[in-house]
Amino acid sequence: MLKPTVEKLLENFFDQNPQLFLIDMSISEDNKIMVVIDGDQGVTVEDCVNASRAVEHNLDREEEDFSLEVSSAGATAPLVNPRQYAKNIGRELAIKTNEGGQFEGKLAEANDENITIQWKVREPKPVGKGKVTVKKEAVIGLQDIKEAKVMIKF
Repeated sequence: MLKPTVEKLLENFFDQNPQLFLIDMSISEDNKIMVVIDGDQGVTVEDCVNASRAVEHNLDREEEDFSLEVSSAGATAPLVNPRQYAKNIGRELAIKTNEGGQFEGKLAEANDENITIQWKVREPKPVGKGKVTVKKEAVIGLQDIKEAKVMIKF
């Protein structure tokens, strides 16, 4: 009973805040509501507070007791929404594909169906001794990605 109500409240919140979007929402058996959000320009503490209020202020604790936690997607959390790829263009990603392939490189392009990742490798020269730096590129379908994470560099 609680889940459809919370989903509707969140849907209304995101309609009023189109720069934000839902990453995950779950409700445990003891009515602990966990909501993870992200945004096209990131998420502020105020965004989390506003999302929390949009849900909490419209549920009746007298009717059903619950706890609510709203958080942003962490910096090391895997990317799960196409909008997350778009906001991370230009950043380094570590990608694992469903077929077991692994890529590390700069996210060059992203749309609702696939991403383009670029990286550089050193390869032997075609003629003569030594190596040359070669720029590589791969287009990967979102449905083929098992896990993609932003690589944090210091």
